[in-house]
Amino acid sequence: MAYSLGQSQPIIVLKEGTERTKNREAQSNNIAAARAIADAVRSTLGPKGMDKMLVDSLGDVVITNDGVTILKEIDVQHPAAKMIVEVAKTQDTECGDGTTTSVVLAGELLKKAEQLIDSNVHPTVIANGYKLAAAEAVRILENIAVPIEDDEGLIKVAMTAMTGKSVGGEGRALSELSVKAAKAVAEERNGKLIVDVDNIKVEKKTGGAISDTELINGLIIDKEKVHPRMPRFVSKAKIAILSSALEIKKTEVEAKIQIRDPASMQRFLDEEEKTLKGMVDKIKSVGANVVFCQKGMDDLVQHYLAKAGIYACRRLKESDIEKIAKATGGNIIGNLDSITEADLGYAELVEERKVGEEWMTFITGCQSPKAISILVRGGTEHVIDEVERALHDALRVVGVAMEDGKVVAGGGAPEIEMSLKLSDYASAVGGREQLAVRAFAEALEIIPWALAENAGLDPIDIVIELKKAHSQENGAHMGLDLTTGEPANMLDLDVIEPLRVKTQAIDSATEVASMILRIDDIIAARRAPPAGDGGRKMPQDMGMDGMM
Repeated sequence: MAYSLGQSQPIIVLKEGTERTKNREAQSNNIAAARAIADAVRSTLGPKGMDKMLVDSLGDVVITNDGVTILKEIDVQHPAAKMIVEVAKTQDTECGDGTTTSVVLAGELLKKAEQLIDSNVHPTVIANGYKLAAAEAVRILENIAVPIEDDEGLIKVAMTAMTGKSVGGEGRALSELSVKAAKAVAEERNGKLIVDVDNIKVEKKTGGAISDTELINGLIIDKEKVHPRMPRFVSKAKIAILSSALEIKKTEVEAKIQIRDPASMQRFLDEEEKTLKGMVDKIKSVGANVVFCQKGMDDLVQHYLAKAGIYACRRLKESDIEKIAKATGGNIIGNLDSITEADLGYAELVEERKVGEEWMTFITGCQSPKAISILVRGGTEHVIDEVERALHDALRVVGVAMEDGKVVAGGGAPEIEMSLKLSDYASAVGGREQLAVRAFAEALEIIPWALAENAGLDPIDIVIELKKAHSQENGAHMGLDLTTGEPANMLDLDVIEPLRVKTQAIDSATEVASMILRIDDIIAARRAPPAGDGGRKMPQDMGMDGMM
């Protein structure tokens, strides 16, 4: 990019090949990219939403209608579109559900903002108006939220999150399982209830039906015992949890050992065997009868462990090792020499069970049931993947509902209520910001609009009917009943969502829309050429004249 000052030499400011887009064009490009992402997932919204089939460059197929999974799988290039994908990821991390809602809402906020920019309203004014509207929307939500009273309420929350997911009519059973799992890992910290869903290990195995999915009050490790002569199960297990390898360490430096006679060779092998036997003796001496090792295990160590009647698994994932330590109350040992009896974990039973075609290790009767497992079964790989995603959403929303203790109606009810109240609130806002508040109110209507559209109903008629229902007394919970196509009280139909799902969607959608609106200049560097020549510079590139 060059600037010319009068008759003088032009000044080169940016590198050759750099692309620059400014002002209105930059805003239009960003808004178009963000809206394209929102449109991509809009048809998946709600119980009647359609699925997407995603095929990657290797030919692997993912079939889902989970917003965040779709956006993670598609390789998004445009920087503004990437910002919209981040909204879905944040929503997923914070709440587990509402990812599609947040993305669709962000896209609609930008669409309404573009109309205001065309009417000469400055983007900063729009961003300020959106901020005011979002704060007021959250206040409205808190006013219409209702407390959650019992387990039945939590089951309804989980079922709402799973609606539309491919769980083959097992929504109720999986919801009950989610509530049990979330309650099992709930703990109080500083007077607050915390539900850490990471303590719930979800293990998948093809075979059986979705109804065979079960909750295991302990841990499932996708490993079998390392030696066939080891016991199939160990009662009253004392568990050694090792993060170091049970094999001869390689030297740090390159070294060669020259052996000249067979006796020396035998002494060398005997010493190696003695070292390995010493490791097993150390484990035996502290009273361990089960060993879980994160790294490798020498064949000779396996032999001696089997001889001692010790159950062992090797090459476990670090996350599994940490969960075993948490569940059994043991310590992770980095150096075998420092192991003591106090470091051992305890479980009533460690056993090897056959699940489908494979053997897995089950650890049950743990000291601390704060780490538990769900074994997901299903006919095909695609089915169990989708059930796992549905369970993830259900576990997160149940956890969030337990932590906050407040829920709102679903089915587009809170969006219509916020839209009507914000339209009234806009009049109280001075200046041009009220135009943005009104635009925000209109943008919220996209959620019931998309729900109706995906169910094959007329969205215009539906939104008008819902507004009419909300204008009546006690109409705050009136949403769209997709089976009849009529407004109905969503609390009576058991369509309820955690309050945090809605507040988080509004906050994150508003923030990303405001951030995209504030961009008026895009400076994009030229992409590096593909390394087709292996990154090797040709002589002409090096300033040589081709002579070698």
